[in-house]
Amino acid sequence: MTTDTLPHPDALHPATPSTPPKLPLTSLLALTMVSFVVILTEVLPAGLLPQLAASLNSSQSVMGQLISIYALGSVLAAIPLAAATQGVGRRTLLLTAMAGFVIANTITALSTSLPLIFVARFLGGVAAGLAWAMLVGYAARMVAPQHKGRAIAIAMAGTPLALTVGIPLGTYVGNLVGWRIAFGMLSALAALLMLWIVLRLPALRAIPGQQRQSVAQVFALPGVRTVLTVLLLYVVTHNLLYTYIAPLVTLAGLAPRVDFLLALFGGAALVSLLLVGTLVDRWLRQLVLASTGLFLLACSTLALWPGVQATVYLAVAIWGLAFGGAATLFVTSLSNASGPGQDVAQSMMTTVWNLAIFAGSVVGGMLLGQFGAGSFAWVATALLSVTLLIIWRSRTQFYWHGAASNLAR
Repeated sequence: MTTDTLPHPDALHPATPSTPPKLPLTSLLALTMVSFVVILTEVLPAGLLPQLAASLNSSQSVMGQLISIYALGSVLAAIPLAAATQGVGRRTLLLTAMAGFVIANTITALSTSLPLIFVARFLGGVAAGLAWAMLVGYAARMVAPQHKGRAIAIAMAGTPLALTVGIPLGTYVGNLVGWRIAFGMLSALAALLMLWIVLRLPALRAIPGQQRQSVAQVFALPGVRTVLTVLLLYVVTHNLLYTYIAPLVTLAGLAPRVDFLLALFGGAALVSLLLVGTLVDRWLRQLVLASTGLFLLACSTLALWPGVQATVYLAVAIWGLAFGGAATLFVTSLSNASGPGQDVAQSMMTTVWNLAIFAGSVVGGMLLGQFGAGSFAWVATALLSVTLLIIWRSRTQFYWHGAASNLAR
């Protein structure tokens, strides 16, 4: 038995016919921590910009580019690396990605050279692109087909945890003992996670040669193109509003309450993630429709009553409820649509997601300068109306239902 065909530890004690198969939680939680480290590494500089700028004799606007260069690394690396590494064992590849985070965060913590720190951040983005490309496929392959959606939800749970818990905690540590200590602790966390991966994750074999697919082959699948289109519109809309939430809620006189509104959004998003993780394997299409419909409701409410404080609070809560499980819904849909090419498809999703973040910020900046913050919700409503129409017209496509029997279509 080679290292690429080792059974999962939980498989050593198979369930009896009367016992439903259990989720390998300790293994899936390792993947949760992978997504936690990826997101926390990306956005931690946002909470420490003043310290970074003062320590490195630069401006906060330049320090903000530490996030941009990370995203650029992910965009440039995700698809090429996913396509080129299909023949590498999955655990080996994941350990390589985590080693990239250890190196990148260690250099960031120790270096006094700003150019070297930028190089380290770019390396971290490359590692992120590699990790995102295989995370969903890893989770899906560890469980029975009927539990795939729930396994993906657990693996993706690190994202909202990083945003709602990791960033405030990392910012607190950075302010208390210095930003270098914060990045050093993040590097240590990545190193400990490598040990967890070695001990608990199955060494899944590489993708067999006859099942490997090129980027062009995966992109040609109709379901893949549709999911990526819906994802692009949805995430552009989200980032248009989220990036410029301060001027948006200022219309209702809520500028001093932005922190509370973000906490309200994050709390609703966590509730959404729990609901989606429980229901995704049975109600995928319905949940995708509900997520987009709720987001549309929130945007149209903000468009019609932008100056009413109670309405803004309600709309932000609905928005969080819509968005919290969206990533799980989209990656599950894409996994179903792409079949054996899911790692390549997920790398496309990583690229599209980061491009959507960039596009949302650019579009929002243009709207703010030309038409003011009052235009945000109207544009968001228009974009989501198109998104909901695409989803509704795709009701007969297999990927919304996860029908494995149709993967050959």
